[in-house]
Formats: sequence, structure tokens, C-alpha cells
Amino acid sequence: MELFEQRRAGILLHPTSLPGSAGNGDLGPDAYRFVDFLAGCGIRLWQTLPLGPTHEDQSPYQCLSVHAGSTRLISLQRLVDAGWLDDAHIDPQLDIDCQRKARLVAAHNGFLSNAGDDERAALAAFTAQHSHWLDDFALYQALRADFNNRAWFDWPPELRDREAQALAEAQVRLAGTVQQVQFEQFLFFRQWLALRHYANERGVLLFGDIPIFVAYDSADVWANRRLFALDEQGRLRVVAGVPPDYFSATGQRWGNPHYDWQAMAADGYRWWLERIRSQLELFDLMRIDHFRGFEAYWEIDAAADTAVNGRWVAGPGAAFFEALKQAFGELPLVAEDLGVITHEVTALRRQFGLPGMKILQFAFDGSPDNPYLPHRHEALSVVYTGTHDNNTTVGWYHEQSDEQRAYIHRYLADQDPMPWPLVRAALASVAGLAVLPMQDLLALDGSQRMNTPGVTEGNWQWRFTWEQLQPEHSERLGEWIRLYGRG
Repeated sequence: MELFEQRRAGILLHPTSLPGSAGNGDLGPDAYRFVDFLAGCGIRLWQTLPLGPTHEDQSPYQCLSVHAGSTRLISLQRLVDAGWLDDAHIDPQLDIDCQRKARLVAAHNGFLSNAGDDERAALAAFTAQHSHWLDDFALYQALRADFNNRAWFDWPPELRDREAQALAEAQVRLAGTVQQVQFEQFLFFRQWLALRHYANERGVLLFGDIPIFVAYDSADVWANRRLFALDEQGRLRVVAGVPPDYFSATGQRWGNPHYDWQAMAADGYRWWLERIRSQLELFDLMRIDHFRGFEAYWEIDAAADTAVNGRWVAGPGAAFFEALKQAFGELPLVAEDLGVITHEVTALRRQFGLPGMKILQFAFDGSPDNPYLPHRHEALSVVYTGTHDNNTTVGWYHEQSDEQRAYIHRYLADQDPMPWPLVRAALASVAGLAVLPMQDLLALDGSQRMNTPGVTEGNWQWRFTWEQLQPEHSERLGEWIRLYGRG
């Protein structure tokens, strides 16, 4: 892969974790300041989590659309600067989401009153270019709001089943909301693409994330039911997950709908091609989550409470990636190949030249054959100290026994306090890309992690402050980036 011909270092930080505006970070001034920080250190990659609109739990891995962007990321300050909004202030003591929605409606009204011909033409061009997904998403969002956020499969049957007359009537009745949703997506794409241009000009690439599965309650499933394993009423027949393993005696029942791969293959995987095309508009490189599911996936009966009695089913395999390669040429994808990976999965990844992932926190079980140990790495891979699902490295280190900590330091030949030995090992690795969670750069403890799998409360809320980022952080990182040739 061409992107791996040069060694690079990156930082993993979701934009919601940026400082600045009330509630969560966004695509405003702090995002540009962060790019400047990365470029100043010699960091050439900014990795994010998925950017889509989330459900109430705010998980970016269960989005309402695989194409749309989250309105929570829209910078209100940039709308003030554009002359479409009078005030970007949000009172953190009041309901932030309601205030944000009201500000975005006001911005739309300001746009309709003050935008010039070029701006209006840009909005029209955007809605036309993205109509293949935006039309359905805008109506889905309007209907969902109209039904007090009820899922599409609980709507009246004529709308659930997308009867033409019912859709046409809803389109007229909810026209104002539909146009508001389209405008908000225009704002998101406009702001993200401006940020991408700014980052690329400074030598920083943007690295996105594609979950293999989609949320059951999403515009994608509602608008494309024939491509998913659903019954005639749109109910789940089987769901996704993983079988029992060392970490869970009952496995993991994720609950996402499975694809009907035969139906997808019949039209040349068009839905997936459109999904990848949308992400290529936003990112230079993308991680594809749960890569092993393309070779074989764990299928669980929808009525089952756990994943214990599921079964392995063959995925689309090489035919799927051949279709992607034919459409896009070289695939700027990183395969998330963590967990129990078979020879067949590894062969599929290598057949298409896709880098895998190496997680240093998984390396130190005492076995010299552990594939995550630095001496087992390969150039066509991405090494991480940990991911968004891991504890911070400081938190992880404190969970280890005295014997394990002694082994870690003995292997790394580094007695510095954590996280620095692991950070240095990542940057020194032969892996083409080395990515550090922002928490590890700041040496934060386990209370500052982004996500704890299996826990439903308190995730996806972490943010840093500029005061936490001291000169020694960037100096140390810059020195190691130069030392290990990752500039």
C-alpha cells in the first residue's frame, strides 16, 4: 500500500474529545489548533472513530446512517463567522442538545435570508450529489422525530414498509424538517472537508473507521431491507456477535442485523461501494472493523439471549474485495484483525495487501510467540499502544501483577514510568504506522478511558483540555518521531 511506503505516527482522538464548545468537541477552532499541534510534532495522521449521527447512548459504532455526519460535530462558531447565526453560545446548565437543535434551525433561517447565490448553488449541488442516501436519511430523520424517536420497525406498517403513497404524503407533510436535515448534512460535510483540506495542506492525513455492521434502527436498514436478514415485517431473523471465548463464557450478542450477502452480490455490492465512496470523500485512510466477518461471521438466532448457540457462516470473502478493488483500485483500508483469527482470515487480508493491527497491551502474556510483541511485527501493519476499547496504558499497567510489570520492563529494556516505554516501543516498531491514543500521550490513568466494552453508562464522553498538553509532551514525542524516522 502506497500509504505505508513512508513511516508515520498518528494520534487517535475522536473530534468529540476536543476542548472548546459546550457538551462535546466539534469542527471549530480547536480542531484546527489540534491539526497545528500534530503538524508541529511531526505527526502525520489523525485517527478518529466513526463520525455518524448516534443513538442516545452516543456510541459511534451504532449510527443512524453510514453516510451522514453527526450534527453534534457542527461548529456553531463557524456558522456565526459565516453570517448565518447571531450567537454560538450554549448554556451548559440547560439541555445542550435542544439548544444545539434550535441554533441549527436558526442557522438555516439565516442561510435562507443571507446566503449568496454561490452558497445556495453549493447546497443544491450537495443535495443532488448525495441524493442516493440523503433523500432517504432526511425523511427517516423527519419521521423518527415525528414519532418521538421510535425505531422505524415500530412505525405504522405503511411507513415501516415504505409504501409509495405513504412516503409521498410524509415527504410533503414533513418537508420543513427534511430540508433542515439536508441543510445540516451540508454544514457537516462543508466543515469536515474544510478541516481535511487544512490538515492535508500541513501534511496530516485523516484516518477514519468503518464498522462492519450497521445499527438495526438506521436509515440504511429501513431503506434497504432486502439487503438484510429480516422477515416480511422487518423483524430480525438473526443477529451479529462473537462466540464464547476466554473473555466471555457466553460470547457477545451485539444485536446488529446480518447482511444478506447473496442479495448484495447480485448487484455487485453496490450498497457497500456507495458506503466506501462516502468515506473516501471524508478520509485518506480507513480502518474496517471486525474484518474477520468478511471471511466468516457468527450468526445468532434473534430470539437467543446470548451468543452461545450461534454458528459460523461463510462471508463474501475475496469476491467482495475484488469488487472494491475494481471500483477503487488500491484499497486504503486497515483490517481490524484482533481476537481469534484463523489462517483463512489472514490469507484474505494478505491477498488484498491490507495492513493488520498490533496492540501492545495484548503483547505481554509471557509467550515469546505472542503476535503483538514488537519483535513479531511486520511493516504492513498499524501498531497501537491501545485502542478506544482499551484502558489507558497507565490504567492497564496498574492492572498487571508485579510479575507481569517486571516482565514488561525486562522485555522493553526500559525502566521509565508508563506509558513512555510502551509509547516508545510503538514508535520504534517496524510497523509502517504507529498510533497513540491521546490519553497515552497525556499519560492519563484509567479514569480517562473512552469506552469500557460491556458497560452501558459513561462511555464516549472523555475530553482533554489544552492545559493538560504540556511542552514536554510535544518535545518528547517530536524527538522520538525523528529518532525512529516517522516524520
